[in-house]
Amino acid sequence: MSYKIKALAAAISIGWALSSVAAEPIKIGVSGPFTGGSAPMGVSMRDGVKLAAAEINAKGGVLGRQIQLIERDDEAKNERGVQVAQELINKEKVVATVGYINTGVALASQRFYQEAKIPVMNDVATGSIVTKQFADQPENYVFRNAANDSIQSSMIVDEAIVKHKYTKVAILADSTNYGQLGREDLEKALDKKGIKAVAVEKYNIKDVDMTAQLLRAKQAGAQVVLTYGIGPELAQIANGMEKLGWKVPMIGSWTLSMANFIDNAGKNGEGTKMPQTFIQDPNTPRRKIFIDSYVKAYNPPGGRIPSPVSAAQGYDSVYLLAAAIKQAGTTDGPQVRAALENLKEKVDGVVAAYDKPFTHDDHEAIKPGMAVFGQVSNGRVVLAK
Repeated sequence: MSYKIKALAAAISIGWALSSVAAEPIKIGVSGPFTGGSAPMGVSMRDGVKLAAAEINAKGGVLGRQIQLIERDDEAKNERGVQVAQELINKEKVVATVGYINTGVALASQRFYQEAKIPVMNDVATGSIVTKQFADQPENYVFRNAANDSIQSSMIVDEAIVKHKYTKVAILADSTNYGQLGREDLEKALDKKGIKAVAVEKYNIKDVDMTAQLLRAKQAGAQVVLTYGIGPELAQIANGMEKLGWKVPMIGSWTLSMANFIDNAGKNGEGTKMPQTFIQDPNTPRRKIFIDSYVKAYNPPGGRIPSPVSAAQGYDSVYLLAAAIKQAGTTDGPQVRAALENLKEKVDGVVAAYDKPFTHDDHEAIKPGMAVFGQVSNGRVVLAK
């Protein structure tokens, strides 16, 4: 074989190799609880993420490459979340991860992304500390596309104290990081109004009897119950109040919109209010397309998304990441992080139209004033009156 032929063959071989590398998928991790009490949030988030990735891939992907989602069930357990993070980073070589439903899992797991300089987008975990865990470091790789608890607690307190003029409030919060950090934020927000809760009660995940906590709140004269927990136990609170013949309003964090609260509480959950970044209402063309696509793809019972907030925030997070990767021109972690902090492209999401959602010092896409109040009505969440 002549030198020219050998050179040509080598060039073709290199070209094929390069094109093969260029065509490799962009691996994005998806970590959340797809089983257990938090599953309505995790599954809805995951399915929203899958919808966005499919839409992006159908239009040619990002940088000419398809997005490949690597899903892992963290079971809402801190130790499992840590295992998942290490597996996604070291074995699967993901360039970013979206997910984290539970604040405790996020705090335990995202340190591995920080160390590896890989962006992680919290789609649902709302603990105020989540994006600040590494804020003292020169580069922070933790982002969020959800209304943090500082935003929510302020809204909850304003609804109870300012709008409805209640002066005696009880707080019922679960014993997880999520519940206790949320409880702290509620107490801070109440303190700003010069109010101290007449009862502050704690309960555990899987508790099925809230009688003792509710009796103390009732005997203290509480006019309203403020909550921080997840669906199954929140339903036990609503049902426990019914058993005691004690009916006062429940106002709590966004998780009161979970399907397993609404279904398990039944009529006892009617009128419950909570902050929402997204309600399953096709009130814009963009939202109608998203809702119709979700229902068509996953056929949820009764056409109701189990956790609309989780689905919408998960969906938008993929578009935010895709815009950052496109702007960076690479999947390199530090460059994607820098692009997220200075996104030049406006991202038309279903929660919001994002215009420079992040900066170097602010990794929260959802700002005060962006969330609204939802209310349980006839088995669904609607815009509160």
